[in-house]
Amino acid sequence: MLLDGADVIIAGWLNMGDFSSYHTTDKYLDMYYLTLEVYKSLSWQNALACRTSMFLFIYRFVGVIWFEATNLRILLFVFPNLFENFFLFFEAYRKIKKTEKLSWKGILIALIILLIPKLVQEYLMHVVLLRPWDWFHTTFLKT
Repeated sequence: MLLDGADVIIAGWLNMGDFSSYHTTDKYLDMYYLTLEVYKSLSWQNALACRTSMFLFIYRFVGVIWFEATNLRILLFVFPNLFENFFLFFEAYRKIKKTEKLSWKGILIALIILLIPKLVQEYLMHVVLLRPWDWFHTTFLKT
């Protein structure tokens, strides 16, 4: 996940060329590691958390497929990758609380809290087309 967040910066730093089709490649790689995460979530004892993770994964997957078929970037905002944030939240919750007991209200509150910054990120990246890696390159790598 950390490499996913920095992949464009690393590739640019290594002078690996043009990234005009980067988003397609990135979405395929994202779905690969998200599939590993959803597989891990199948072992959760909290059935509601497990079903929530499955729903969020499938929801994002549908959005990515629809985006690939239409190239409508707004779909990546409408189908945000909330799955990953929920997965990380629940894994952290399990480790910190030493339990998987979390009510549907707790899960709903977590989803609302996780969704707000995720929608901002998806909007900036896929609707406004903000490219933070350009800022990183010019600020830190002087390219």
